[in-house]
Amino acid sequence: MGQLFKRLEENGESNYYPYHMPGHKRHACGELPETLARLDITEIDGFDNLHQPEGLLDGLQKRAARIYGAEESFYLVNGSTAGILSAVSCALPVGGHILMCRNCHKSAYHAAYLRNLTISYLYPQVCEEYDIFDAVTAEQVQDALDREPDIGAVLVVSPTYEGRISDIRAIVRVAHHKGIPLIVDEAHGAHLGLAEGFAPNSCQAGADLVIHSVHKTLPALTQAALLHVNGSLIDRSRLRRFLHIYQTSSPSYILMASIDNALSYVEAEGAQAFEKFRKRFALMLKRLSACRVLRFLPADLQEQDIGKLVIYVKGALMQDSYSKEISLDGKKLYDILRLEYHLQPEMAAESYVLAMFTVGDVEEGYRRMERALLEIDGRLRRRAAAKEHRTFLYSPRNADCRALPLGAAWDMEWEGLELRESAGRYAGEFVNLYPPGIPVLAPGELITEDVCEKLLACLKQGLDVQGIQVSGGKIMLKVLKAR
Repeated sequence: MGQLFKRLEENGESNYYPYHMPGHKRHACGELPETLARLDITEIDGFDNLHQPEGLLDGLQKRAARIYGAEESFYLVNGSTAGILSAVSCALPVGGHILMCRNCHKSAYHAAYLRNLTISYLYPQVCEEYDIFDAVTAEQVQDALDREPDIGAVLVVSPTYEGRISDIRAIVRVAHHKGIPLIVDEAHGAHLGLAEGFAPNSCQAGADLVIHSVHKTLPALTQAALLHVNGSLIDRSRLRRFLHIYQTSSPSYILMASIDNALSYVEAEGAQAFEKFRKRFALMLKRLSACRVLRFLPADLQEQDIGKLVIYVKGALMQDSYSKEISLDGKKLYDILRLEYHLQPEMAAESYVLAMFTVGDVEEGYRRMERALLEIDGRLRRRAAAKEHRTFLYSPRNADCRALPLGAAWDMEWEGLELRESAGRYAGEFVNLYPPGIPVLAPGELITEDVCEKLLACLKQGLDVQGIQVSGGKIMLKVLKAR
């Protein structure tokens, strides 16, 4: 058990009466379990203050920095979103110029909007065989910085949502040669660098600001995250200022205790737990290689994160309940796994399903997924070889695609327009699939026929598309009013 959970339990069992917040006063109220209420406190004596840590929390943050190889680390209770907002805001002045991956989470776009930043995009290459986008490369970053020398910071995503890993050391060298900081959204890589057999994390690779969602791949509660800082390119007083702005002034001690607990687990049992995790995942992939139709992204320690099972279904045919042969897509496979086998994947895309594995999975989790996929594969046959139109979860825009500045566009007047009629207009709102929250369209981007067809295909599959309203049988999209 982590130190903070132990202290919270001791406080809950003590005879101190709470004449302070929160209002449940450590008792069960309504459906709130007493086990949670007893642990839930505000900033009282002996428990430090996240916004000015000098005791218990200060020591826990220093331990996090030591574990990850950072100079300084900060607990986040508003998720990686707060970390990305703070990192981008402190790294650049208002009106600055950022180079960032087009497949960044929407919180990066929100930070750019709030700081009125000029955005230049890095467009990842396509892994054609699996309909996903690869990690960005140092060469891409170098080319972009050579074209636009006024860029003041770089933001990359590694691992990507599907687990593709960038060579962060090489990107650090490129950014630092220009004297600018590298921010790494490593939300999906909180486990990296913590044991043999895993890629290094971005703190170890020398990145200036690194964000980890501890809850995504380590045993912590949802919203538990970390922000790490290294080097002299970041003004740490400004970083603290923005952490105070974007984080709640009433941080949850239960969430902070879950970060402490996860890192205590890593220190005490990490070596054995990660080795078991690595072996179990590798064995599952080996057994799934017997599939004839379904395909899986292979694990590669330097390029592909362990734990992301990408199940590719493109070209698979199956019989429906009426014995009619139909194409299998990501949403259909997702529904089969969930409804027939009671397996809940992370998400469905157009041509694949993503299932996540972590140190928290037990043997049953691997075996059930193996059995289900092998059985499903036995019901499938592959369509005769033919060149197929490829569609993707989100569409990197061509570098010359017309767009209005995000900061201005999101504040412009908009009107509702049917999706089929919106091609040639500029988007007035973010449109994205959730998960993962990567924009298909950002405000100010030109809406093309290709994007319209893609969104219609996603809606037809039943994927969760945010930023679109269906009213009276019409699919409506916010577009900027013509001027």
